[in-house]
Amino acid sequence: MIESFMSLIADIGNVLFHEYMIYVLLAMGVSFTLFSGFSQYFALTHGVNVVRGKYDTEGGEGAISHFQALSAALSATVGLGNIGGVAMAIYTGGPGAVLWMWVIGIVGMAIKHVEVTQSLLFRDVSDPDNPAGGPMFVAKKGLRNMGFGTIGMALGGIFVVTLLISATTGGNMFQAWNVAESTYDAFKIPRPVSGIVLALLSAFVLVGGIKRIGSVAGKLVPFMCGIYLLAGLSVVLMYLGDIPAMFALIWKHGAPEFLGGEPAAATGAFIGGSLGYAMQRGIERALFSSEAGQGSAPIAHSAVQTKEPVREGVVAGLEPFIDTLVVCTITALVILSTGAWNRDAEATVPSDAITFAAAPETENSWVATLDTLPERTEAAREILNLEEGQSWRDGDEIFFLIRTEASENTGTDLARVSGTVRMGDDGPNVSFNPVTAAAVPLFAEEAEVGLHGSYEGAALTAHAFDRAFAGVGIGGLGVGQLLVTFSAWLFALSTIISWCYYGESGIVWLGGRKLVPFYRLLYSGLVLLATMPFIGVSEIDTLSVFGNGMMIWGNIPIMLIFAPYALRAFADYKRRLRAGEFDSN
Repeated sequence: MIESFMSLIADIGNVLFHEYMIYVLLAMGVSFTLFSGFSQYFALTHGVNVVRGKYDTEGGEGAISHFQALSAALSATVGLGNIGGVAMAIYTGGPGAVLWMWVIGIVGMAIKHVEVTQSLLFRDVSDPDNPAGGPMFVAKKGLRNMGFGTIGMALGGIFVVTLLISATTGGNMFQAWNVAESTYDAFKIPRPVSGIVLALLSAFVLVGGIKRIGSVAGKLVPFMCGIYLLAGLSVVLMYLGDIPAMFALIWKHGAPEFLGGEPAAATGAFIGGSLGYAMQRGIERALFSSEAGQGSAPIAHSAVQTKEPVREGVVAGLEPFIDTLVVCTITALVILSTGAWNRDAEATVPSDAITFAAAPETENSWVATLDTLPERTEAAREILNLEEGQSWRDGDEIFFLIRTEASENTGTDLARVSGTVRMGDDGPNVSFNPVTAAAVPLFAEEAEVGLHGSYEGAALTAHAFDRAFAGVGIGGLGVGQLLVTFSAWLFALSTIISWCYYGESGIVWLGGRKLVPFYRLLYSGLVLLATMPFIGVSEIDTLSVFGNGMMIWGNIPIMLIFAPYALRAFADYKRRLRAGEFDSN
């Protein structure tokens, strides 16, 4: 039953992220860019000055500063999408996915500017110390002013439902799963334990509301971004000579064929990726990471203290730049330059050492058996920082490749057969997951079968750092595992608390503050649910894509209806700024 449900959710997600949605968002981003006179440039110049506090003497309703509002929004966007999401895009779509992340990052700056300006124009300031805003308020108040109050309530309600779906999936479960996965991979701590700790830490911050979230985010975001970027840049410098080739690889496997692009072929641990799939995965992950067009960031920005709605919209334009064009790019370059994405096998066995048997009571299902695990290669042991004489650890996850039906997504007929290593009295052994095939599966390699380490999501990014700092670590753990696990906790915590606040805003809009305690209880329960053993990478990825797609489609009509208001306000603001009407410090 669970498989049927996840299959339905995956099908809906594919529809939501159909190419037409991509065209709509790109068209909106390009249109907003042109009609605003390239607001991206304005964000990188005037927006930086606003964040620096040059206009903080202005007064106005609100609870937090421009810097705190940007930090609160970035605490939701700069998260595991930057560590695990980028890795997931490359893992499934190949290097070309990064190109489409950049495209969304650039046009996303204009989209963010428009949607945040809208929310500031129509926010609720009846309580000046706790202003509320977001697309639901834009729809309700804006359409009521136009004489369509009932339609506004309905449109706002639809958005809130999609907001709650996205908050509980991508803003919550995706983050918790990645933390539990990276922590287990590094320290073998049971995943549910990580879920319990994460839920308790989140609850402590959430009790204080937006003021505490803004205060925590203002300290946490610069700290966590600084540490991660310094580590990433150190790897980039180590492989500086290869970086131009990595940019060429991104273009080659992401650009359309008429511009010289070509699909990424299967090599090493990578099973291939078509141009279309690279585009889809890059856009999905960029939208998930930057939240451009999703309507979430306006909720945090609406709490800012300002008399000028456009000013905060300009600040919001910095988010996709920081999130996608800086942090995501660093992650991508680390994964690509170290060869983590298409890494070689960590061990090999003769093809006749692995046998397949029909799974009992399951049609067209096969289970692989390998009696003796071979030693890992010396290079693999060094990368993994294994102790002298150690080759495998309990819980190590591996896979080998078989040939199956051709896939439009990968452009190949390859599939992975995954397994988990367990340490027994007689040494290490591996238990493989069943695979579906009409006949006995065929190996991808005829003579010898390569056993690859299985690193998904944040674990792939950690492995990339380990490859760069091979042999360096503490207590049998590589630099990458330590860095990414630490960063994952900070990134996930900041994202989970911000998205809980977003969801709370929707709950309050629907039924008042009396429902908030029940929502927090459910939200915390989902943090724990995401870390349960029966939740895997495919389920988490499917849920996050579904939630993200639902929310974007809920926000698109609101953005389209009220974009003229934001663009006219932006033009007027630029005129007054040029006329010297605003004092700066």
